[in-house]
Parts: sequence; structure tokens; C-alpha cells
Amino acid sequence: MNQRIDTIAVDDAGNRQAREAAYRRASWPLNLTPASVEYLSQGHALLLGNERDARLAALALRERGLGSLTLLFTEPVPPAAAAEGEVDDEALLAATAGLTHHRLTREQAASLRVAGYLGRFRVTLEQGEAPLDLARALADRDHFDQVLDLGETPALALELPPPGYVATRWAAPEAPARLDAFAALVGEFDKPRYFQINHSLCAHSASGNTGCTRCLEVCPADAIQSQKGRVGSHIEIDPYRCHGVGSCSSACPTGAIEFRLPESHRQQETLLAWLSAYRQAGGGQPVVRFVASDHLPPDESPAGHVLDVPLEELGAAGHDQWLTALAGGAAEVRLQHHPDMPARLDAFLDDQLAQAHALLEALGHPAERLSVVAVGDTLARDALPACPPLPADDFVLDAADKRDRLNQVLDRLAALGEPDGARHAMPREAAYGGLAVDTQRCTLCMACVASCPTPALAAGTESPELSFREADCVQCGLCADACPEEAIALLPGFLADPARQQRQVCHAEAAFDCIRCGKPFATASTIASIKAKLADHPYFAGDAISRLEMCEDCRVRDVWRDLARDPESQLKV
Repeated sequence: MNQRIDTIAVDDAGNRQAREAAYRRASWPLNLTPASVEYLSQGHALLLGNERDARLAALALRERGLGSLTLLFTEPVPPAAAAEGEVDDEALLAATAGLTHHRLTREQAASLRVAGYLGRFRVTLEQGEAPLDLARALADRDHFDQVLDLGETPALALELPPPGYVATRWAAPEAPARLDAFAALVGEFDKPRYFQINHSLCAHSASGNTGCTRCLEVCPADAIQSQKGRVGSHIEIDPYRCHGVGSCSSACPTGAIEFRLPESHRQQETLLAWLSAYRQAGGGQPVVRFVASDHLPPDESPAGHVLDVPLEELGAAGHDQWLTALAGGAAEVRLQHHPDMPARLDAFLDDQLAQAHALLEALGHPAERLSVVAVGDTLARDALPACPPLPADDFVLDAADKRDRLNQVLDRLAALGEPDGARHAMPREAAYGGLAVDTQRCTLCMACVASCPTPALAAGTESPELSFREADCVQCGLCADACPEEAIALLPGFLADPARQQRQVCHAEAAFDCIRCGKPFATASTIASIKAKLADHPYFAGDAISRLEMCEDCRVRDVWRDLARDPESQLKV
């Protein structure tokens, strides 16, 4: 099944015709009228940096038509820069004399905080319980619209800062272009709302415990935050700070975060349609290349067996998408990285690649079916695959849920490979693994089931039991945190065995019947544990301890019966 190709009769013209047939079958899905967010900037700008650079930048911005400027001197003028043009130069001071300015001490500069986005920047000095709002204090405004940071250390050290925040050095070669772009940030702007969130699928928090944090860790714009609510924390994405990198959606194991340009299920459906049409048109050895659309030169002409998947950004497709291509009949998948990717996106893709390689090897396929190519490396891009494509004529994805679609892909690869039945180590952030339940500790209280964000854990319907399906588990750890008996431990790693798809009973007991009505309502171990914990509670003193062996209805009736018999006890209620 996985033998290597020694000789391949290359028909590049035929493959090109097959590729065009595939592209005609289905266009790559795009949101033609996506929801959008709007920005309104009136051009009230704050300039940060040393006095010399800030005043020079102010002059340059006024020449570009930006007049509402506030200068905040956050650091001293470097000696070398001062020698080139003294900060007290009469011409420079005279030209900028009318501008509002303020000088910070070193301690104040260390407490400077910048938050917000184009048209809504809040700049404060953190001092005690009441931070000082600098827009109000210096400019008598509710906010600044734009921030130009000329400091040696930017106030916002982000790979992808929010729109309206521009960091550069005055002497940098790119400074004039940055100033041009900054001066143009006046008016009304909009951009797509790149994502949607289904909080009911999110595995981030339950019962006050924190579980999955994968999206928080991969966003290079820091646009994702964990917000505390009345009953726990929840994930929020700031659409005004989001740059649409897409890594949050690819990292989300449950599909709670859905990228909208386009949705992942539409990407998978289109990819499978392309591969099917390519085969039907007589194409051979298809290689799927995932590439950012803005790194596809219009005059580029890859070999006929290369089918390009144009993404808004590489983060919009993770290992589930790449493996879908292999399960759908691609001989290889190649990821074209580009040099200007944010470092956090680069690290995320490396982690996804490591996960995909581990899964392929666990399922009995060569890891080299999935590789990375650099921009401009036409030899690697067009190289013929070393392995034949997997059979895919009958493969379809009919599941709606992201995790279910992934499991269909893994099952397909398992059927076409040689899984060894073992549990394989995975990278730290991988959402694969099982559970170990200590049956001596477990009381079947079902707190774990209530906390589980997926169908992985379930309670019995006929009798008290706890069951588990590993294919649904995303290793968020909420079940282990919720267990009052500390009876659950995570078993990270991918189980290359059909058993991961089967529901297994972890623990079961006979039901405990109510001593009054005979209705089963708990387990014997649960009742014993509760009686031990409440033995000294005054409410259950004496014969009242028997109430713990009653169902809820009978317990209430027993309490009211005692109240009726003892009028004085009614006064204590």
C-alpha cells in the first residue's frame, strides 16, 4: 500500500488538464459578503519616544496633513542622536512649540500601558488603584485614535499589533513609508470579522476550572482573552484586534472557533472535490500545496500534478486539513512557508506538522508524505512524490462536527495503513489521549460528565456507570479537575487502535435504592462517602443520618414530618 514509486511515467500536459478540470469542478470557497467591523479615526495621534525623534516625527506628520498631535517623551535622547541635532535646537523647538507634550520619568515610563485599536486607544499610567488616563489628562479627549511608537522598546511588544498602532525607529529605512501609512489612518475603515465562536462547544472552562487554552497560546495578535463570568471563564476574541491569521481555529479541537474565510468544512469539501475531479480527468500523482494567497505570483506555473490551496493565511488550515488531502487521494501534501510569518504562527505550524507526522507514523504511513517547502524553491514544489496516492474513490466526509470529520479522516488512514495498536507520544498541545479511572476512588458522582465539553464521557442510562470514548477526548483536563475524589488521570498520546472509537465502561456499580420508596437514586459508594463526610453535621445527627439513604423526595417528606411532630423545631427553621 505504501511502497515507494521507482519509476513514474510523467504526463505533465495531462496532469495540467486534469488540474484545470478540478478547478472548474469547484471554486475555492470565499465569503463574498463577510460580516465586518468598522473603525472611525479622526486623526488624534499620540507620539511616543525620545524628544528629538518625537518632534521630528511630528513635523513630518504635519507635512503629511496630520495636525492633531500629542507628544509623550518616554525616554532620554541617546547621546549619539543628540550630537547629530541637539534637542534644544531653536528651529525644531519653534516649529513644534504649539504641540501638547509631556515628559515621563523612568518610573512613569515603566508604568505606561497602551490598549485598544484604531479610533479607540486608551493610554494610561498605572499608579495605585486609579490609573491616569493620558488622553483625558493631556488632550482632553476620551481616547487617542492612533499611536506612533518611536521608542527603543515598543510599548506594545506584539508580533501583530492592533490597527492604528505603528512602531518604528526614526532613523530606520522603513520610517518614511511607516509615516505615510500612519498619516493615512484617518477616516472610516472596515475589515472582515474573521471568526465566529460557539461557546457551547468550547473546552476552555467548566465549574470554575480552566481546561483548554490552545487558542490563547497561538494568537500572534493577543486578540484572544479568557474572561471571567458569573459561573466561570469564557473565551472572547476582540474582532478589532484580530488579524485573521486563523491559527486559533486550526488549534481549536472542538470546532468552537470557526474561521469564516472560508469555513473549515467548506475547505475540506472543496479539496476532496478537486482531488476527485483530478482523478476522473486522468491526472496522476496529485500533490496538494497549501500556500498563502498573497504569496501566489500571478505568473507562477507549478508542475501539472501540483494543486494549490490558496489560503488567506497558512494558519487557516491545520493538520486535520492536511490529512484530509492525503485521505482524499493526494500522494503528498506540501506547506509553503513564507519568511514574513509571525514567529508564533511559525511555531504553531511546526507543532501541527509534528502532530501530523506522529499520526501518519502511528497509522502506518511514511511521514514524508507531508513536508515544508520554501518560497521560490521550485524544485521542491514541483518534485514528483515518492509514494503513490492512497485509494480514495469512495471517501467522503459526511460529519458536521469538526472532531467527527477528523475521526473519519483518521479512520480512513488507519484502514489504508498498518496501525500497530500502541499508544504513540504526541507533541504537548495535541488533543489526543485517554483516561485512567481509579475505580476504588470513583463514586460515580458524574461531576466529570457534567464538566466534559464533548461526548467523551457519559453516564449510564439504566444503571450507574461511567463510560468513555477516546476519539472524542480533547485532553482539556476539566474532568480530572472536577473529580472530588481525584480518581481521574489523563493518558496523553494517540491510540492507534480501533478501540479509540469504541465506548468503554470505566466504572459501574449497582444502584442504591431509597430506604423509603425503593427508587434507585445513587450508588452504594456514593452514599457511604456522603455519610462519612456528614457524620458530624448537626442536621444529620442521630436517626436523621438515615435521610442520606433516602431519595430527594423522601428526604424532604421526612424533614416536614419531623417539623409537624415537633412544634418547637418549627421556630428554628
